[in-house]
Amino acid sequence: MSEKDRIDDRTEKEAVKPADDKQDEYEEVCYICHRPESKAGKMIHIPNNICICPDCMQRTFDSMNQMGGFPGMEGFPMFPGMAPVSKESKSQSSDDEKQETAKEQAGSGLNLGELLSSGKIPNISLVNMADLQGMMGNQQRVKKKKPKDQKNEEPVLDIKKIPAPHKIKASLDDYVVGQQYAKKVMSVAVYNHYKRVASGYQDGIEIEKSNMLMVGPTGSGKTYLVKTLARLLDVPLAIADATSLTEAGYIGDDIESVLSKLLAAADNDVEKAERGIVYIDEIDKLAKKKNANQRDVSGESVQQGMLKLLEGAEVEVPVGASSKNAMVPMTTIDTTNILFICGGAFPGLEEIIKERLNKHSSMGFMADLKDKYDDDENILMKVTTEDIRKFGMIPEFIGRLPILFSLEALSEEMLVQILKEPKNAIIKQYKKLLELDEVQLEFDDDALCAIAKKAKEKNVGARALRSIIEEFMLDIMYEIPKDDNIGKVLITKNYIENTGGPVITMRGCPELEMKENPAES
Repeated sequence: MSEKDRIDDRTEKEAVKPADDKQDEYEEVCYICHRPESKAGKMIHIPNNICICPDCMQRTFDSMNQMGGFPGMEGFPMFPGMAPVSKESKSQSSDDEKQETAKEQAGSGLNLGELLSSGKIPNISLVNMADLQGMMGNQQRVKKKKPKDQKNEEPVLDIKKIPAPHKIKASLDDYVVGQQYAKKVMSVAVYNHYKRVASGYQDGIEIEKSNMLMVGPTGSGKTYLVKTLARLLDVPLAIADATSLTEAGYIGDDIESVLSKLLAAADNDVEKAERGIVYIDEIDKLAKKKNANQRDVSGESVQQGMLKLLEGAEVEVPVGASSKNAMVPMTTIDTTNILFICGGAFPGLEEIIKERLNKHSSMGFMADLKDKYDDDENILMKVTTEDIRKFGMIPEFIGRLPILFSLEALSEEMLVQILKEPKNAIIKQYKKLLELDEVQLEFDDDALCAIAKKAKEKNVGARALRSIIEEFMLDIMYEIPKDDNIGKVLITKNYIENTGGPVITMRGCPELEMKENPAES
């Protein structure tokens, strides 16, 4: 071989190496018992990319032998080089010999697919392997876990790269209006959590997890805060709904489905998922049902099942599915370094807080009015763990969520700020839509106040803003593409209150030209 051929050969090998390394990151999973190759041993391959471990293959053959094998198999060997299967040989062989034989065949690289396709086993066409291909897909591959000693050598996170709490809060300020206390609490909790993940177990001191329980009225920005936080930190985020969770064995999602979503968000990378964030919304729907005659399968029992997740435990999680079944592989996730944030509106919690605050009698000296807190919109800010317990959450569950804080109710001023100040404000979105039609969109200050007042009356928080704007922007978005001469649209208070119309300026007007060319003016 010449020197040039050697260089070309070496270049080809180097080009193939990255693909091989990427392939080596994954390991095969047994189709029957769902154990990975690292636990079950070398896999036996059968057609349609189906893998079976030696133990499951041996059990399959044992059951076939007990049933007499396949019809017409008498006198045929199971594998090439083996004696024909007969009733006498079945009775004489022991279980230990069978297991050793199967392991030797698996270790020698025996390909059962070649055996089946060769036609040496008659009547095997009764099993249609092609039917299994659509059910399996690529679910028989799981990313390999690094050995523990390698984990200790390489830190998962660098403490110096974790942003400080004031930087996290400043980033949240660009997207979330108000809620200063909530943003400060979340920034400190997340910063401490990832310091804990990065430091690990040092000097004999193990830092405990700081899971959070977030209480706030609907539409106050609970889910939006968590989404923004995960996007800024660039960590896997799973948002689960507690209303679909039920006790194991009943129709609904198992508790482990929360971690399945996190694993999917991390592209099935277990190590990346083990330092992610899980936000469980509508956690108040898991409260103990009062005066319920039927079994409460989605209340207190789900809280008890979530205790091990919040505390930190190794949990078997299905890969690529929301529930455990025979068709999906399983992997193990350690929840010790996963930050759990629970949130809910807790309707009816206000009455429990008022009952606790109204301790004094409403008659005589030192009397206290019963309606003293009726007009207090931010009464949820006075919540305590005792109020949450009376609402129906069990003490063990509350104890695993040590950080409890509330969000403020949105005022009209805050709703006006939400309309125009954040980076992705609703007004900016509609302005961009009309810019694509080369039309300017402007909102009068009085119009913004009128929108906020309407949204406040609906009592659903910031979610009402979008519905109100969609209502009066419908005619504008429909009519503007008809006329190419429209250059500017001004939304006024009268238009919002249905007492007038928008101010439309046509192209070529001096006012519009001055605004388009401020340098010339």
